[in-house]
Amino acid sequence: MITIEHLARTALRRESLLLRSLTHGFLRTTTDLTTVARPQTADPLVLGTAAALFAQPAPAWAATIGAVPEPTHLLQAALTMRRLRYLCETEAPEPLRRRQLYAPPDFLSFA
Repeated sequence: MITIEHLARTALRRESLLLRSLTHGFLRTTTDLTTVARPQTADPLVLGTAAALFAQPAPAWAATIGAVPEPTHLLQAALTMRRLRYLCETEAPEPLRRRQLYAPPDFLSFA
């Protein structure tokens, strides 16, 4: 079973294609996102990423999770491509940006 923690860890490894596939599977089996359980980890990077992956409606625990400890780019290419990095930092979806996570504006928009 795919969990939100699994999705968060995949995002942090910058495995975008795998993340898209896993997200499709997650959404096929999870009909009510407000009931998704909080990840069983104390790692603030994983918790922040898991909480940021939700659009509305999100589970109640997501509102209690703050920003990740340091700015994190979810695309490997953003680390070396200046324009892509700038796009990610200025146009990332709001749930990601407020938690210092950066990705293109359409990141997981299919979900």
